[in-house]
Amino acid sequence: MTTLQLRPRTTVRAAGLVDVPAVVRLIAPSPPPPSRSVPDPVQECSTLDWEQTQSAMRLVLAHHALEEGQVWVAEREDGTLLAAAVWLPPGAGSEPPDTRFSSLFSRELATRPQERPVLPTGLKGAWPDGPHWKVVVVGALDDTSAWDHTVAADLLAPGLRAVDGQSATAVAVTTSARHGDQLRPLGFRRPREVRSMPGASAWLTTRQPQQGRAGG
Repeated sequence: MTTLQLRPRTTVRAAGLVDVPAVVRLIAPSPPPPSRSVPDPVQECSTLDWEQTQSAMRLVLAHHALEEGQVWVAEREDGTLLAAAVWLPPGAGSEPPDTRFSSLFSRELATRPQERPVLPTGLKGAWPDGPHWKVVVVGALDDTSAWDHTVAADLLAPGLRAVDGQSATAVAVTTSARHGDQLRPLGFRRPREVRSMPGASAWLTTRQPQQGRAGG
């Protein structure tokens, strides 16, 4: 019996403010609810910290990535998000973008932007020395089609056009080596593991400027 692998039915589009909460849930899924039988102060504190992390990410996406970078989403037929690509242009990353953004963090979260960076500070030493685009690629954890190579190609195509228009380097961040391998047909190298924070790793893969594609 022949099994036919069908391409996931998705639509790639630019994200808007209404998509920010769903994109954040792809990047940082909420932890399981604390047990009701035996209260755990450590778990409750972790949950509160995770909620603040998600709040910080919502601010970053709404007031930084959507304004200065690009955010693209792959949407299922039922309207839910399958995957997302958050592009940050050269110069953006772990440092506070400007005074307006710093004051926004202080006002909304009562915290300094250095405490809630755009990308984990553990990745700072892993970036190339020269100017480059960063893209965080995330997908639904419960759906393997999020990492179908055709979905990845369609999702990253708009951002890569901007990258190639500048003859620039791009660095992708994924949550596993397997996900990074899905980007290799697009010109990215083999992913390498980087410790992003205590107990957590990310995989980085670099794409050098593509000759003959600028402006195409």
